[in-house]
Amino acid sequence: MAAPVTVIVGRDTEFYEKLPGLFPYTDATSSFAGNPELIQSTAFRNASLQGAYLILAARALGLDCGLTSGFDNAKVDAAFFPGGKVKSHFLVNLGYGDPTKVRPRGPRLAFEEACEIT
Repeated sequence: MAAPVTVIVGRDTEFYEKLPGLFPYTDATSSFAGNPELIQSTAFRNASLQGAYLILAARALGLDCGLTSGFDNAKVDAAFFPGGKVKSHFLVNLGYGDPTKVRPRGPRLAFEEACEIT
């Protein structure tokens, strides 16, 4: 990768342990106890959302973003998250692309093709 910065967007599989400090007004932690499916789905969704906000912020600052998935997550996790509680989700390559080499935005589905109002 030629980008000057590559961000590893990860998901913390023990995020729920921080909930008492983040949501002190309710017992949010007990919902996750003994429920690995809920932990995984929540961590996956939240990492996706936070990664998307990172991309929006970077683009608002004029940075180009190159997204990467399909890499060897186990190797990335071993190198950068050896404790095992954080899992790599996707990579974001950040920088200022060469305008002559940056591809134009790809086609998008029309609203009616992508969404349904019920």
